[in-house]
Amino acid sequence: MTTAEPGPARWISARVRILLWLLVVMAVALAAVAMTTRSVLVRDVDHRISRLLAQETSEFTNFEAQGVDPETGRPFTDPDRLIHVFLERQYADTDEELLGLVARDGRSPAQRVQQREIPVERPLHEDAAARRAIFEADEATGALHRPEGEIRWAKVSVARHGGEPEAAFVVAFHPERELARVDEVFRLMLAISGVALLMTTGIGWAVAGRILKPVRTVRTAAAQLTEQDLTQRIPVQGRDDVAALAETFNAMLDRLERAFAAQREFVDDAGHELRTPITIVRGHLELMGDDPAEREETVRLVTDELDRMSRIVEDLLLLAKAERPDFVTPAPVQLAELTADVFVKARTLGERDWQLPEVADGEAGLDAQRITQAMVQLAQNAVQHTTAGQTVRIGSRLAGARVELYVADSGPGVQPQDAEVIFERFRRGTARRGARTTGAGLGLAIVRAIAEGHRGGVRLRSSDAGATFVLDLPLEEDR
Repeated sequence: MTTAEPGPARWISARVRILLWLLVVMAVALAAVAMTTRSVLVRDVDHRISRLLAQETSEFTNFEAQGVDPETGRPFTDPDRLIHVFLERQYADTDEELLGLVARDGRSPAQRVQQREIPVERPLHEDAAARRAIFEADEATGALHRPEGEIRWAKVSVARHGGEPEAAFVVAFHPERELARVDEVFRLMLAISGVALLMTTGIGWAVAGRILKPVRTVRTAAAQLTEQDLTQRIPVQGRDDVAALAETFNAMLDRLERAFAAQREFVDDAGHELRTPITIVRGHLELMGDDPAEREETVRLVTDELDRMSRIVEDLLLLAKAERPDFVTPAPVQLAELTADVFVKARTLGERDWQLPEVADGEAGLDAQRITQAMVQLAQNAVQHTTAGQTVRIGSRLAGARVELYVADSGPGVQPQDAEVIFERFRRGTARRGARTTGAGLGLAIVRAIAEGHRGGVRLRSSDAGATFVLDLPLEEDR
């Protein structure tokens, strides 16, 4: 027994789903309005018929109690005469029948008077069975359901000579035409609702397409993005949720572009910097002879190059982590204590005239370990570009809502053409402070990454009397 392969999943666009939900909601709302309107109109018809029946029966009751026979000038004694005189003075409304029913020796009640023609298939005065049912009913009002149509009725029984009714005044109303008008209004509302749904379909399709156009642009842009091309951006129009989506997507592309650029730069830099020590190691190993002294010297050179490679890899990994949001973890730090700790650690880097001219007094939201790492790196640079006995100053000071931590030396300074590039990776400067530098040119790049991770920066003040590197950081954590 084989089973059929499942077909491809149906894909319904957001535009269609929005339109379908809109149409469902509008259809339910319009249907509810139409049904409610019909119920209200039917209720109004019922109330109007009830008032009409009550009014007519009330008038007859009053006439029976207070009226006099115009021929005798005395109260009525004959039910037939009473009904006859009353009906002569009445005028029935459309769809209304005013009847007098008089009992005839136990037979079906005879019809006394009928006011006007009723535009129905079979009026009450032509239906003997219906007249008898109404005359014999115990209730004073009710409804009679016939194949020819419903009759709403009310009656007043007349008994002048005994306990049994001798006659009855009947008000009958045929509601078919009134209900037909209600149904006509209901059908008209349904037709209008249908036209409204059609118009809503067209307008909703156009509006949904216009609103979702940026979303389609996002989808198209995402489909076209590749690792080699992350430069596309979505135009942002307006200030609604869709515009916010486009801005968020563009921000994500910015982060992706920076991440891929950092990745490519990391690979290029690592390949460039590691190629030389690998070549040196390979060359020495290939030329290594059997002489113990030569082998010892080769091992020393190879070990030195491997250590340098290890430092380069660690620095590159640190710079790669600088793009992560958890690169720095700020916490409240006492600036005086932080500056003193940096000064104590830096004094072990070399025999220099170490000085601590000023210390900021206050608290700041900083990552103490990263700041110490950056300051020690600046102190190490100062040691590399000064000689024994020269002055290196470490300090901190407050500048409004910011704090400045600095390392100043008395070396030869930095050439103006190098001031803009020394903070880039693997850039050491063309004529910077002699030829004492042995690093890979990553130290100042790490310092800048740490400063930027704190939403701050690093700047250089250089002169013939030395160079000063300043970490300019906000006091409050702003992340």
